[in-house]
Amino acid sequence: MGQAIIQEAIAKGHEIVGAVEGTGHPAIGKSLQQMGIADSDICIVGPDNVCDAVANADVYITFTLPAAEVLNLPAVAKMGKKIVLGTTGFTPEQNQIIRAAVEGKVPAVFSPNYSVGINILFKLAETLKAFPPEYNFSISEIHHTAKKDAPSGTALKLGEIVADIRGYTATVHGREDNSVRKEDELEIIAMRAGGVAGVHDLIVAGPYEMLRIEHTAFNRNVFAQGAVLAAEWLSKQETPGIYSMATVLGL
Repeated sequence: MGQAIIQEAIAKGHEIVGAVEGTGHPAIGKSLQQMGIADSDICIVGPDNVCDAVANADVYITFTLPAAEVLNLPAVAKMGKKIVLGTTGFTPEQNQIIRAAVEGKVPAVFSPNYSVGINILFKLAETLKAFPPEYNFSISEIHHTAKKDAPSGTALKLGEIVADIRGYTATVHGREDNSVRKEDELEIIAMRAGGVAGVHDLIVAGPYEMLRIEHTAFNRNVFAQGAVLAAEWLSKQETPGIYSMATVLGL
């Protein structure tokens, strides 16, 4: 994601002033040019030097691990830098820490998915409350085998929307043996296979028909595109607060 974001930002005419990798990563100490990422002598640093990396930045874009964000985001927010957060998989405690570090201090965009199409899907899902009670909603997602959090943050966000409009109070992540679906249950199924960038399905099925809305990400560039779009929007915002991608898109 870091490589995709850097290349998208440069293609849009923006300047990269810093780059950060995880502790122990072999790219640390090398330039973006040496890594074949961009024609830039910006040196990639480790998380201990995150403040140096963002010193001259207008916006900090981050896609990493939750444990890293708990340390990095408070430091970046304290510097007054605007933030685009794409990391998912936070525990409730971690989420509380990062939100407390940002709210009321700097403008930031938090989103589980920066794809334009996915965020329109979130909006479409809200309109599906018109389906009669006998229709069931299910969600499935497929990602590459290296993805650690399951279900994906996108599936969980979609699940929150569906649960709100349908009144579901329980979530089932798979079935076996005798497992008849109950009225208050939402199904969210996660699969991990190969190098899949991301596939999300929202299924609504009644006695005589089924509506299926699928979003497929061809590669990570779609998330980089949205993250840079969010950074561009954020650069014009001065009011501190945590904004959504829906706000960025004017949905």
